[in-house]
Amino acid sequence: MLKHINDREEFKAAIAEGTVLVDFFATWCGPCKMLSPVLEEVSKEVNATIIKVDVDEASTIAAQFGIQAVPTLILFKNGERVDTRMGYQNKNQLLAFINQ
Repeated sequence: MLKHINDREEFKAAIAEGTVLVDFFATWCGPCKMLSPVLEEVSKEVNATIIKVDVDEASTIAAQFGIQAVPTLILFKNGERVDTRMGYQNKNQLLAFINQ
């Protein structure tokens, strides 16, 4: 499942349970645009929620996690931050990242 979230409370609730991959992106970012269809494809193959957060629209969420570059991917399991990756990731890299 793929969702766009820019509200802090909705974000907090969304990462609370299960495996959640958060893509911090910007509409003007080239690598982010390349990553978007890959995330869409991966979202259909994994038992995880994928959330896209626009750093320009949700700057408080981005600041909370110290996002300084986009795309930045953060993996959460039951509300706990597990790992972080920066930059474009291909499908196999994303699948391995989510399933770690």
